[in-house]
Amino acid sequence: MNKVFKFLGRDRDLSILGFVTTAVIVVLYLMLGSRLFSIGGLQSMSIQVSEFGFLALAMGLAMLVAGIDLSVVAAAGLSGVMAALTMSGEFIPITPENETQIIILGVVVALTTGLLTGLLNGFIIAKLSVPPILATLGTMILYTGIGTAITSGSSISLKVPSFAKLATSTVGPLPMVFVMLLATFIIVSLILTRTRFGRKVYLFGENEVAVRFSGIKSERVILMTYAIIGILVGLAAIVIIARANSMRVGFGESYLLQAILVVVLAGFNPLGGKGRVLNLGIALVLLQVISTSMTAFAFSPYAKNIVWGGILIAVMGMNHYLRAGAPRARRQEPPSETVAIALEQSRR
Repeated sequence: MNKVFKFLGRDRDLSILGFVTTAVIVVLYLMLGSRLFSIGGLQSMSIQVSEFGFLALAMGLAMLVAGIDLSVVAAAGLSGVMAALTMSGEFIPITPENETQIIILGVVVALTTGLLTGLLNGFIIAKLSVPPILATLGTMILYTGIGTAITSGSSISLKVPSFAKLATSTVGPLPMVFVMLLATFIIVSLILTRTRFGRKVYLFGENEVAVRFSGIKSERVILMTYAIIGILVGLAAIVIIARANSMRVGFGESYLLQAILVVVLAGFNPLGGKGRVLNLGIALVLLQVISTSMTAFAFSPYAKNIVWGGILIAVMGMNHYLRAGAPRARRQEPPSETVAIALEQSRR
């Protein structure tokens, strides 16, 4: 138990987030009971959180390198459109004999399209030195325009019924898509905490000056980070089209605000260098529980946006207040252990 308290004491964001999440779950359980926390309800929430969980993780990676990716939803939409076209039967006739091959091809198309969108974002930011918010704002409009031009704004239906089973199949009590999300979170967490690339990501966001003098190729770090973001976007597209069995441009537009909200709730610093995947997972649980409870209370979708915007402003205001109230000596602390490790390894 002492080790748990020591662990929580090292991460104020994790402690606050864990306390708030536990309190919210207890209060909602007392108010809604089995209406919210039945087996079926928990499985439904797991499927819903998987859709934008990949996008939230992508947004978190962008913030770790002192950026933001406003194009994640648009890129997921384009990836989903390309995969849906592949599995629609318009270009490749679908038969029972080639259905499995068509599904594999559709998944590859979604991941490849997502990867290309991420690489384009990374190239514009790293090579052309365009600020991330402007670069991804431009590509958001570009990806939306491409998807609209391809589909003429209409929905693309899938002609491979077995692909929809991805959204309904389970591994034990857990939905398959949720297991995919958990596995992805674990892999990304290991990359960030156990590899040299992960240490470079934190170093780049936390101390760009140190990066310049350490010999680390910052452009490569940005390109690789946004490439991973692109793959996450492709995974999000796969989950979306599996659940909806179709795809259209503009699907899940509210996910952009929710992704930013989750990342901010998780304690990621928009200036880079701070953020943990564990915190992000807890923030996802908190947001999904609140979202589902608002549906149970019959809140209007418009009211939900008011709540999300209010929570985002409140969290940013609280973070600003806490940083402004910190002692001056604490603000001028030396580089973190992550920075020191990255610098030492970069000299080898």
